Amino acid sequence: MSFIVAVDGPAGSGKGTITKKIEEQIGLINLDTGATYRCVALEVLRNGYSLNDEKKITDMIDNMEIKIKKDGSKDIILLNGKDVSSAIRSKEVTSIVSQVSSIIPVREKMVLIQRKLAEGKNSIVEGRDIGTVVFPDADLKIYLDASEEIRAQRRYKENIEKGLNISYEETLENIKLRDYNDKNKKVGALKQAEDAVYIDTSDLTIDEVVEKIKELIQNIS
Repeated sequence: MSFIVAVDGPAGSGKGTITKKIEEQIGLINLDTGATYRCVALEVLRNGYSLNDEKKITDMIDNMEIKIKKDGSKDIILLNGKDVSSAIRSKEVTSIVSQVSSIIPVREKMVLIQRKLAEGKNSIVEGRDIGTVVFPDADLKIYLDASEEIRAQRRYKENIEKGLNISYEETLENIKLRDYNDKNKKVGALKQAEDAVYIDTSDLTIDEVVEKIKELIQNIS
């Protein structure tokens, strides 16, 4: 048996930071579904496949073994037995992962892999279609949201800290474009599950959101 918390929401709503903190504080495994798609993108690059060759890419997944192993507070991503935690974060992988994850047969296969990764584990999983597609029977579903302006401010601040010179106005436009694309994808589109708890994080600190979610988890488990 496993206990699954599904967290969905748009870019900049705080999903990644919040799920990581909950993982650290109450011991749920933070299943990074994005990392699994990055593993596919890494293999596409290693094999030199064209992004247009969807059959080769989809068939390739049958020969991939993905595991997530905890090492203290760090999650180690293993691909065919080798640590690829850093490799999957490269610029090259980042530049193609969105296209790879948009291939419908790839998503169908990866959903099965993601479910297998969560088998027998108490997990918190974040994304945009976790409560609607990947884990429709999750024990708890949460939809994190915030206004476009607040999310743009957060991203803008992150970019400054990373030394990226992107204006607030450009960041806001990027957020709006990302929202439109995420909500209009043919498969795995961003939407709130009917039975999800809606949390607007606009006026809340990260710690306040974490406490809200921990309380929801305690009331169910």
